Amino acid sequence: MTGTPHRMLTAEREQRILQLLKSNDVMSVSSLSESLAISEATVRRDLQSMHERGLLARVHGGAAYKSEGVIEPLFEDKEGQNAEGKQRIAAKALSLIKDNDTIFLDGGSTVLKLAQQLDARKGLTIVTNSLMAAATLMESGHRLILTGGELRAISRTLVGPLSAAVLQEIVVDLAFMGTFGFTEEDGMSTTDTNEAFTKVQAMRRAKHVILLADNSKLGRASFVKCACERLETLVTDSIPDNMKKELEDKGVSVIIA
Repeated sequence: MTGTPHRMLTAEREQRILQLLKSNDVMSVSSLSESLAISEATVRRDLQSMHERGLLARVHGGAAYKSEGVIEPLFEDKEGQNAEGKQRIAAKALSLIKDNDTIFLDGGSTVLKLAQQLDARKGLTIVTNSLMAAATLMESGHRLILTGGELRAISRTLVGPLSAAVLQEIVVDLAFMGTFGFTEEDGMSTTDTNEAFTKVQAMRRAKHVILLADNSKLGRASFVKCACERLETLVTDSIPDNMKKELEDKGVSVIIA
């Protein structure tokens, strides 16, 4: 096996495995091991986990591509998707924030775009579970509070029951949420139960809940929904007319950036 310049995260290995299977249809454990420069034991563990989540099909000695399998992209890949639309969404979201507000920033590339613009405001108290947002804001002069929790490497967020210790003790004026998918029926959804838990906790502690989602997220449902009826505003770059009307009929304000 040839060496690699860095040790791959589980999420990165899974994405590479799916890419290889998509190109080759079926691959053996040994071939995947050689292609990824990781041990066969690691490949077997990854394949079993992905099989249990319906991302691929296990076959004798390897795995096969499953066309309906969907895996969350790496954060750095999401950042580059529809960057212009996300920037417009963030600018609209910024207009909703006043000096000295207390806000929550969720994980996600669109919310990160908002974090990068917060030097335009003064005296904010910012609560976040996003390590990317925290890194952006650490020298901003705003008061910064991290939720704590278990690291979810693929989204660069702190999630799960440990985050509740902080979130249950606070109230924020505005919660700016990201999402993997959003439908009129189920609302926000994500690929991970721990991330859904933390999202719900944050929304419950906000006076106003605002979803930042570009058009690729709309009409798409993911593995676990973030059950909360607190959503008041959706900021997006475009939305089908029928979906906009249905949301507005439910009392959700839709802002198009």
